[in-house]
Amino acid sequence: MLQSIQNATNYIKSRIGDFVPEVGIILGTGLGALVNEIEVEKQLMYSNIPDFPMSTLEFHSGKLIFGTLGGKKVVAMQGRLHYYEGYTMQQITLPVRVMKMLGIKTLLVSNASGSLNPDFKKGSLMVIEDHINLQPLNPLVGRNDAELGPRFPDMSEPYRHDMIDQALQIAAANNITCHKGVYVAVTGPNLETRAEYRYLKIIGGDAVGMSTVPEVIVANHMGLPVFAISVLTDEGFPEELKPVSVEDILAVAHEAEPKMTIILKELIATL
Repeated sequence: MLQSIQNATNYIKSRIGDFVPEVGIILGTGLGALVNEIEVEKQLMYSNIPDFPMSTLEFHSGKLIFGTLGGKKVVAMQGRLHYYEGYTMQQITLPVRVMKMLGIKTLLVSNASGSLNPDFKKGSLMVIEDHINLQPLNPLVGRNDAELGPRFPDMSEPYRHDMIDQALQIAAANNITCHKGVYVAVTGPNLETRAEYRYLKIIGGDAVGMSTVPEVIVANHMGLPVFAISVLTDEGFPEELKPVSVEDILAVAHEAEPKMTIILKELIATL
């Protein structure tokens, strides 16, 4: 894995020159338009980067964007990777390790997820304060390389409380409905059954999705502070469950995206 990280990092550095990003951003399903706020300096297709996995989803463009946002130098993943696409957990999280090698000091993550909490309606936002990992594999399984992080990384604060508080203040100042809750990561790609939604709520989840947790585990392994935010695109309330299509999810994500963009942009400016 170290060789793959090095191959990708060396190639990217050869293309971006002396640009050193301070903040890494992962943009989730339907949330790629944040790049319109970035003063772009360079763009690289995943497909051109050695050992870099490519997004297989048509609504994830698969680009690394380098530029300035909120007065900070950033690198944004326009299109993330998922376990259900057939990649290993190490492949999914390789971009996080590469961004760390490029110089980032903070990782911001976004996703589209389904609400499990009846008080959290679709179209609103949820800052992730903690997570429950129900995905079958962990990106740290296998021989640990001390150059990347410790064998048994602490996860008592996987999401930084100071950034959570700051984001909630930004949301309130901009009259944006933004909750705070627990994210449950599942494999996907199918959505959940009524019984599964009921179970996920019982075990403490406020939202459910198919991403984010592997990247957050690896970021913590490497000592990167993390902030994560979900756009709640559908409602997994068992007694009121209705069929949902990916078109429905994307439509809600696009509508809510400007609110998420305000929070991320202003949060980055405070870092």
